[in-house]
Amino acid sequence: MQSRGVLEIERMCQAAGVSRAGFYRGWEEKAPEEAAMALRDAIQRASVEYPKYGAAKVAELVRRGGWVVSVSRVQRVRREDNLLAVRRRKFIVTTDSDHEFPVYPNLAQYMVLTSVNQLWVADIAYIRLASEFVYFATVLDAFSRRVLGWSLSRSLKATLPLAALNRAIAARQPAPGLVHHSDRGSQYASNDYVSRLENCKITPSMSRPARPWENAKCERFMRTLKEEEIECREYRTLEELERNLEDFIERFYNRIRLHAALGYRSPVEFKQRQIEIQAKPEMSGFPAALSFRRHREIYPDVVSKTPGGKRRC
Repeated sequence: MQSRGVLEIERMCQAAGVSRAGFYRGWEEKAPEEAAMALRDAIQRASVEYPKYGAAKVAELVRRGGWVVSVSRVQRVRREDNLLAVRRRKFIVTTDSDHEFPVYPNLAQYMVLTSVNQLWVADIAYIRLASEFVYFATVLDAFSRRVLGWSLSRSLKATLPLAALNRAIAARQPAPGLVHHSDRGSQYASNDYVSRLENCKITPSMSRPARPWENAKCERFMRTLKEEEIECREYRTLEELERNLEDFIERFYNRIRLHAALGYRSPVEFKQRQIEIQAKPEMSGFPAALSFRRHREIYPDVVSKTPGGKRRC
């Protein structure tokens, strides 16, 4: 078979009027250019399909296609081809923390998560349509980043986040001990919302005032939702928005979208990976842990020596 292939190449070279050496030399010079163009094409396709992905996520997609490429090269190609993600920064206050309902301490900051259904995070955001504003509430599993429940409404009443919470509870049926974290908005502190948490033996947790980073996982999802879906389309009605959000959240975000914090896996892929890990006998049954900061002014037994030999806390 090999001699037959060589004979065919010789005949082709004779017909073209070139030597075999010239044919191979030309092929070796052309192959790297073709490979570079194919790689550029793969980067362009991934960037166009996911216009809000950064270089790291595009590089991961391209690697899954069989290419060996660095993040810096992907960034260079995207810059040359004008394919960089454009992000607009906004911050609109939707939280009314000036109310008379009881508030709860931030328990989430002390939790070290080891599995799903240990910490849920919730938030509310506004969405601008063609002729009105509507409001979106969601509940996420903090460990897997999966959206468990969400709801849309033209009102900011407590029924909005309560509908999202009920969808999450129906989907997961969490065991007692789950912590629910949110801001201190009146919707989350209302009697109806807190009563629903207590009836399910879910412990409330709330961020401190004017500290949105204490609910960073949910804030990050809201930013992703606006950048990768809301700002990419022109929605006119709440009903149209609701139909498309169902597809974006359930089909794309939960099952396809890569998350850097999850090792470039989707929430569904990440959860499946954790199930496989925890199926091992030595890894099963680990609850959420607590992490408390150790302060030198509180614990004077933590001492060190200065260069002069004196001890200090």
